[in-house]
Amino acid sequence: MSLLRHVAVIAMTGAIMACSPQLSDLRAYTDQIKQQTQVNIEPYPEFEQQPAFAYTASDLRSPFVRPKEKTAPVNVQAQANCLQPDYNRQKQKLEGYGLDALRLNGSFETRGTRYVLFRSNDGQLHKATMGSRIGLFYGKIIAIGDTSVTIEQLLPDGAGCWQRKETTLTVASSTGENENV
Repeated sequence: MSLLRHVAVIAMTGAIMACSPQLSDLRAYTDQIKQQTQVNIEPYPEFEQQPAFAYTASDLRSPFVRPKEKTAPVNVQAQANCLQPDYNRQKQKLEGYGLDALRLNGSFETRGTRYVLFRSNDGQLHKATMGSRIGLFYGKIIAIGDTSVTIEQLLPDGAGCWQRKETTLTVASSTGENENV
């Protein structure tokens, strides 16, 4: 049986050798192409040495950190004998939103004080009462109804004075659809 096994191994080896590809002509052709081809690589461009930059803003806020909630001082050219807002007053949270970014959700009364609930366009719920400051134009809540709230704003007239304007927000109006009175 061992002779039969040797013959089978030799037959298999021959069969495997017969199936192997002949690559000598392919290798000769690639060598010929490599010898005939001229490689033309452009040299790297010459770069001028740049002077070192001295970073001097290290005492300023990093641009990767959110700024603190401070409003920049307003340059005011006040006119005599006309309506002006109080620039030195501490701003309230709802003054960070325009009226078009607020939606009136409803009102309620507790211990004799009437409150209104606003939902801002960022999803937060805010509570306010009569006299609360609201909006970007020095608004103040002057009336609270069951389904509406009236806000008095000060709008600039372009000549250094301010004009009063009343706006009514209702429960039915959605964000950006506030009624102007």
